[in-house]
Amino acid sequence: MPSTVVDHSALPAHAPSAAPAGRRANPWLTLVAVAFGLFMVGLDGSVVSIANPEIGRDLHASTADLQWVTNSYLLALAAALILGGKLGDRFGRRTYYMIGVLGFTLASVAIGLAGSIEGVIAFRAVQGLFGALLMPNTLGLLRAVFPPKKFGMAVGIWAMVSSVSTALGPIVGGLLVEHVTWESVFYINAPIGIVALVFSALVLPQSRNATGHHRFDVPGVALLALGLLVVVFGVVKGETWGWSSGPTLGALAAGVVILLVFGWYETRVEHPLLPMRLFRSPALTIGTIVTAVNFFVLLGVIFFVMLYLQNVRGFTPVEAGVRTLPLSLASVVASPLGAKLTERFGARLSMPLGMVLQAGAAFGMLAWGVHSSYAAMWPPFIALGLGVGMVMAASSDAIVGSSPVGDAGVAGGLQATALQVGGALGTSVLVSLISSRVGSTLTGELTGAGVPAPLAEHLREAEDAVAMGVSPVSGDMPAQLRAAVVEGSGQAFINGVHTAALVTGVLCVAGAVVAALGVRRAPQAPADR
Repeated sequence: MPSTVVDHSALPAHAPSAAPAGRRANPWLTLVAVAFGLFMVGLDGSVVSIANPEIGRDLHASTADLQWVTNSYLLALAAALILGGKLGDRFGRRTYYMIGVLGFTLASVAIGLAGSIEGVIAFRAVQGLFGALLMPNTLGLLRAVFPPKKFGMAVGIWAMVSSVSTALGPIVGGLLVEHVTWESVFYINAPIGIVALVFSALVLPQSRNATGHHRFDVPGVALLALGLLVVVFGVVKGETWGWSSGPTLGALAAGVVILLVFGWYETRVEHPLLPMRLFRSPALTIGTIVTAVNFFVLLGVIFFVMLYLQNVRGFTPVEAGVRTLPLSLASVVASPLGAKLTERFGARLSMPLGMVLQAGAAFGMLAWGVHSSYAAMWPPFIALGLGVGMVMAASSDAIVGSSPVGDAGVAGGLQATALQVGGALGTSVLVSLISSRVGSTLTGELTGAGVPAPLAEHLREAEDAVAMGVSPVSGDMPAQLRAAVVEGSGQAFINGVHTAALVTGVLCVAGAVVAALGVRRAPQAPADR
């Protein structure tokens, strides 16, 4: 029969070797300490996309190579997040958080020193593995030190740090790539990591789940890692293989089957890696789903928005990042606001409200055109930032706050896994939708803009470039023809953006309905049992 042995004390449980009185007993210092590591990971996740073009030029990398700069990190991270949380729960959340910070920092420096695209890809995978130790234990540490009444606000600040670091990535990355080197995008993690390690060593308390001599669930680790690897691999390759192709469907189906076997196995092992009883909580289950939707929207929308601003509108990376500042500022406001609303009214209000705001942002993008003024852009950015920040705070509280203290690291890993899988799906699915729409409308838009029909048909071969917002012009084109190609290509890209925005808006409405109907009451932290 499945069981988990934990401390039954009324307050968050610690191991016998836990915190001395003083600064290690201060939960707010714990929040500051984990914020350093969280900021480093969030920033790294979004600056790399800015650095990729320069990495490609400097290291003579192909497009496929650059995809693996992102995908190797994502695969390693997704496969090990729940394991990272479980290791922290059992052997010490402070220990594994600091191991994660140290390894992530060293891997970042190694990426900058690698000197080859193969080295960059390999060390990005190492970075992902250490990120998987770091991320879930940030929430596990907070769950262990904050009393239930203050945990919601702590999660709100945690979500604010995560949102702001992700949104600041394009600005920081643009400045570093333009004025320093692409390697500096990774070197910047060194000072952040050193500060995080020193501060954490001084203030973080140790906490763990008192498991006694429980056997570690090695088969569960292998099944979960393999299942997530196969699913995420199918997702990231779906764009190039085609979503209806045999390899994509086969990979996704195989991954789902492995995960179902994992779930079946976990109900029959005495000490499971991921206790299935956690999913008895509607708040936790719905929170996991909504977390995936939230980052599907955030990362997917940011990806095509940056293509629009840089490739269609011609802004530099820094200029594009500055124009998305309303999104960052709105998330700063929304995260603690979402935490307060969740604390007072429960996730049943704050999660649907955040999803509705994101739906409004997506539908607002349907009004964008090739030459839209900034006045048409910033309201959706604000609505998106408000929605993402609110949902982040509410879903984090619903997932980690609804789990027993002893399973806080596992719950944090579950949330981080949903976040990463949702983000991977968002980028891949929305880019595929844009590509499909561009392919079906490009010829018509080019001829409508004044490009001769034979040339328009020939330029259809460049639909992959147009799907990234790049117009297929050449230096020997007459000025009038060049302008027509730019106009038609831009309009085809906007058609794709409208399709992606419409699908995103509908998905957000569905997420709002699921959250409103599925979460019956404010999440209550259950007693450990």
